[in-house]
Amino acid sequence: MQETGTSDIPAYLQSLLTVLTETCTPPAYTTLRINSLESNKDEIFQHIQREISKIYKDRDRDDPVMYIHPKLSEVIVIESRGPNYHHERSDKEVIVDLACGMAVLRGADIFVQGIMGAPTGMQVGDKVSVYSDVDGQCKKGLIKPFTGKKIYVGNGVTKVSREELFCSGKDLSGVGILMTEPLYEAPSLMEFCPHLVFPQNLPSIGRVIAFDKTLKKVEKIKKNCDNWKITCVEPYVCDATKSVDEAADLSGGPPYPPGCFDRILLDGPCSALGQRPAYISKLNSNSLKSYPTYQRKLFTKAVDLLKPGGVLVYSTCTITLEENEKLVAWALRTFENLKLEPQTPHIGGCGRCCDGLTEEDLKKLQYFDPCVSSHEDTIKTM
Repeated sequence: MQETGTSDIPAYLQSLLTVLTETCTPPAYTTLRINSLESNKDEIFQHIQREISKIYKDRDRDDPVMYIHPKLSEVIVIESRGPNYHHERSDKEVIVDLACGMAVLRGADIFVQGIMGAPTGMQVGDKVSVYSDVDGQCKKGLIKPFTGKKIYVGNGVTKVSREELFCSGKDLSGVGILMTEPLYEAPSLMEFCPHLVFPQNLPSIGRVIAFDKTLKKVEKIKKNCDNWKITCVEPYVCDATKSVDEAADLSGGPPYPPGCFDRILLDGPCSALGQRPAYISKLNSNSLKSYPTYQRKLFTKAVDLLKPGGVLVYSTCTITLEENEKLVAWALRTFENLKLEPQTPHIGGCGRCCDGLTEEDLKKLQYFDPCVSSHEDTIKTM
């Protein structure tokens, strides 16, 4: 049989093979989203730079290249290094599960929960070579050399002994192996200040999640995104009153865990009395009374989903006080952690008089009065 060279492979398959090969390696950089609400961007950058320098010094490594993204002023870029194949491998091999191994390639140390196998007599302070179990075949507590498919992820120093890991019966937690010579060098993000920066992959920065319980509206969002070639919007069919779940994660569709969104636009159902032109309205008094109750439920969920320091915008296309100013007054009474902020730009009029709102509060609201012949004359009211 003749050996087939890469020149015999169709171009599209060569491209696919290249992509598949690259997906086996970590990104060339780590990106951190700056919390500019917490402090000055330059101060945060300098602080993170000092922290990373300490981490790398503790591991006897040179500082990585760091800079602010040239197009995204709230993003710190940290360049990775590797692969480093020149490490001298230890005869003491530790096997970790696949998820742990992949995290190590992104800069993490090894937590005790991820360790599957370790050699007999492994003590604290031992230098070990770490391998990731690719197929999940390693049994917890393995002593013999692992013969399954494995990949090398680097060398480290143990923080726990084998006896502590598998024989003590203790419920251990924390770092089990400090990765001093990883295959790829990247910052260990566990050691950063979560209130200053948030680890976020670059394509996710600017991610917009949109949901509505009406399929037709969601399909319209998708169509608009397609027309504008917008790829950062993820539309889902979801009842917003069921959008929060403590056990959920942020990786896919709703529900989501509390406190995970930087900004929320709540454009909830309303009586739509600001929609124009409209000659008649089929709403009765009972229907009008039902909207504020539902809006408060949605508002409560929106507050649950908002990060500390985040921004919540509430908007309607109606003119009733109950669905606008009075709802704002209710929100300020109900959620002590909320406060009104001046809006920029402020192109509408101010809010209307309402019990519970001061003159200063009203100046921070925008009311687009349908009776005014100017830029306030729109179908949106707040």
